[in-house]
Amino acid sequence: MSSLSILHRACLRVALLPVAPLRAPLRRSRLPGPLLRLPPRSAMSSAASRMSHIAAAAASGGAGESSDPAAAASGLAQEDDDLSSALGYRLPPKEIQDIVDAPPLPVLSFSPSKDKILFLKRRALPPLSDLAKPEEKLAGVRIDGHSNTRSRMSSYTGIGIHKLMDDGTLGPEKLVHGYPEGAKINFVTWSHDGCTLSFSVRVEEEDNKISKLRVWVADVESGEAKPLFKSPDIYLNAIFDSFVWVDNSTLLVCTIPVSRGAPPKKPLVPAGPKIQSNETKNVVQVRTFQDLLKDAYDADLFDYYATSQLMLASLDGTVKPMGPPAVYTSIDPSPDDKYLMLSSIHRPYSYIVPCGRFPKKVELWTADGKFIRELCDLPLAEDIPIATSSVRKGKRSIYWRPDKPSTLYWVETQDGGDAKVEVSPRDIIYMENAEPINGEQPEILHKLDLRYGGTSWCDESLALVYESWYKTRKTRTWVVAPDKKDVSPRILFDRSSEDVYSDPGSPMLRRTAMGTYVIAKVNKQDDSTYLLLNGMGATPEGNVPFLDLFDINTGSKERIWESDKEKYFETVVALMSDKTDGDLPLDQLKILTSKESKTENTQYYLQIWPEKKQVQITNFPHPYPQLASLYKEMIRYQRKDGVQLTANLYLPPGYDQSKDGPLPCLVWSYPGEFKSKDAAGQVRGSPNEFSGIGATSPLLWLARGFAILSGPTIPIVGEGDVEANDSYVEQLVTSAEAAVEEVVRRGVVHPDKIAVGGHSYGAFMTANLLAHAPHLFCCGIARSGAYNRTLTPFGFQNEDRTLWEATSTYVEMSPFMSANKIKRPILLIHGEQDNNSGTLTMQSDRFFNALKGHGVQSRLVILPFESHGYSARESIMHCLWESDRWLQKYCVSGTSKADSEPASDGESKTLSASGGGAAVEGLASDGFSSTPRSLL
Repeated sequence: MSSLSILHRACLRVALLPVAPLRAPLRRSRLPGPLLRLPPRSAMSSAASRMSHIAAAAASGGAGESSDPAAAASGLAQEDDDLSSALGYRLPPKEIQDIVDAPPLPVLSFSPSKDKILFLKRRALPPLSDLAKPEEKLAGVRIDGHSNTRSRMSSYTGIGIHKLMDDGTLGPEKLVHGYPEGAKINFVTWSHDGCTLSFSVRVEEEDNKISKLRVWVADVESGEAKPLFKSPDIYLNAIFDSFVWVDNSTLLVCTIPVSRGAPPKKPLVPAGPKIQSNETKNVVQVRTFQDLLKDAYDADLFDYYATSQLMLASLDGTVKPMGPPAVYTSIDPSPDDKYLMLSSIHRPYSYIVPCGRFPKKVELWTADGKFIRELCDLPLAEDIPIATSSVRKGKRSIYWRPDKPSTLYWVETQDGGDAKVEVSPRDIIYMENAEPINGEQPEILHKLDLRYGGTSWCDESLALVYESWYKTRKTRTWVVAPDKKDVSPRILFDRSSEDVYSDPGSPMLRRTAMGTYVIAKVNKQDDSTYLLLNGMGATPEGNVPFLDLFDINTGSKERIWESDKEKYFETVVALMSDKTDGDLPLDQLKILTSKESKTENTQYYLQIWPEKKQVQITNFPHPYPQLASLYKEMIRYQRKDGVQLTANLYLPPGYDQSKDGPLPCLVWSYPGEFKSKDAAGQVRGSPNEFSGIGATSPLLWLARGFAILSGPTIPIVGEGDVEANDSYVEQLVTSAEAAVEEVVRRGVVHPDKIAVGGHSYGAFMTANLLAHAPHLFCCGIARSGAYNRTLTPFGFQNEDRTLWEATSTYVEMSPFMSANKIKRPILLIHGEQDNNSGTLTMQSDRFFNALKGHGVQSRLVILPFESHGYSARESIMHCLWESDRWLQKYCVSGTSKADSEPASDGESKTLSASGGGAAVEGLASDGFSSTPRSLL
């Protein structure tokens, strides 16, 4: 694993998608804004009468024009509660805009020798025009056909190089230069020796198109960049893998075949009907995958875009094709750079599963392009059982041993991949040399009774093997001696994966001379073998991350570093003293840590032994200083069945309870499943973590004077043989009741002004709470959810049973089936191009129609071109405008129509949270555009 991949996950708490600047209107026609469901017909006449006024104002340049230059460039209208003008994208209040538009911090990447750092620079949010580019949806993959890469890729805008000085400070920045101005940069990787960078470049073309990707390389010392290929006709194919360093001067690149030609044309007349057959009575249960192949033309188009020609390219300009064109999905050099493991997929394709289950071939080649042998050729896998912990038949997880020059290892299931089959062993791990000698057979490393979960390698005498079983939440860690036959495997840890308090941590890795990563051993001047275990340190008071010196032989441990638990939240990010092979002297240990507090954003530090000297190496500005003094508290409370619950309570900067009184509150959460009440009640997270605010975060409403209850635990517990979802609604409601009771008891939240919201499964939660706990909330916001579980009949989330096995559970959990019980206003938001399994846009369409059929105050906003998460600035700003308007109207002002209706006899009344306020006409006079949108 490269330094880039290690740090990319850990370096920033606030992740905003990087993009190009806002551009002119889109090349192809599109609707002028989000799609809004129509008001009742009685409103159409008044809406029409107001249209002339809007048109006249627009023609004269009067009211309705945006004073925000960015808004003007992107077609966004300023906030205006007169919804008659809601024909385009809207902007939320400025206090929210300013936070969302704050420039994102760079991503950090350390060189292999840890003496240099890259600052990969980003812009904030992309314009909608980026998303509006044509894309092909094939085999579960979305493709930008013009660029021949995945569509909607984020990118970097620049690369800065800093030297890490001996005292831990950063030297001056040196910018990588020479590539086209305004280019979009991706796939930044270091050469093994850290002397060269490789990356891809795309540039703007005419008609709002982005060029195909070219591979560039840059000298780290000078920062000067140049194209890898001299020929202008060689482009990167980045549908699956992109390129890898084979050695310090050679890359293996997936390229578009030069002779490919034009894409296939769709026949005007089909060759025949589309037929699927199961006359052989196979049991094939699949979840609701999206963007699948539909016909033979789609299969041809997939081949066209996904097929690559591998090219060996040297820094001196030498180019050599390797192997035949194929749909290569991964290219993996051996640690000694002598071999290449190439994975590809091939026909026959499937119309019911994505490409990850297509037939898969794994081959072994020499680094100079000579075919050696086929490792496996797996058949189409349409029939993987839906039960969690089920896997594909045959060889899987084929990798190189990082501690050996060229030894392969993999795992094979013994239960046919079906988690419901009882067998021992369940998985077997094998090892084999790249080129077996004299008919040498694969060697068994270890046999497992649970499902294989990975291996951490150290050397010939030590590796850690992980196995787990979701149904019971059991997880085990084994100590094995890979090359010592006389040493028997033994269990090191045997625990519940849900029990975060007992988590011993994970071994830290060091970089080898071959550029791979293995478990780091520490020399303590005695005969024992010590590892460094890096853990989150979950405790009843919150996470206190740690670094333990662990004796692998005796199990004893010594805590050599721990986070400051009084004010800060610190974590170990990477080992920095791993420049040479062999054991690491304890007195020469050096680690990279991150440090943050409730009000101070993340900075990075070096911790240097033996004095444990701390040196700060970054000084990033606060991303939103206007909220720097917000109040955050991790609160604890109890559900009526005794389960301990937690949540983060946020209050606006400057809030004074005695003067300001109780606030309106937004509750935002996402349910989780557990096998035990004790595990469900354990505290996760830290009260000292920095409050990262993403582009659609509920914390944005702190700037609008709301209290925010973020992430209240909503555990759905199924102990023993009991299925958690069979009591989903009851546990959901009691968890929400406990949270609301606690914040109302504290006096900081107004009981009549509590809104609930969530995204995806959180949206599902929101709709269910409005249906089954209307006494708790005055309104709700549900984004990109699934509301009818009969539309996901072969399982959802972690539900393994089918609709026919648990019909009542599917029905009772579906808020669609309880639409008639919803009495509070609900705002539904959904991306029109949602690609997430189960959350088709149709889910919100049909749920809205069900709500409308029962007179529920509701509103459906469909965001053009957006997927499961939202990324375009126009979409996000409009989503925030819609949400803010909903909260102001139905939470702050309390003007819900449902307020005047008595609660049904079946409603619990543990709290007086009726919502207050007078009834209104709802949205009947909003005057939305009548542009129709076909229902899926």
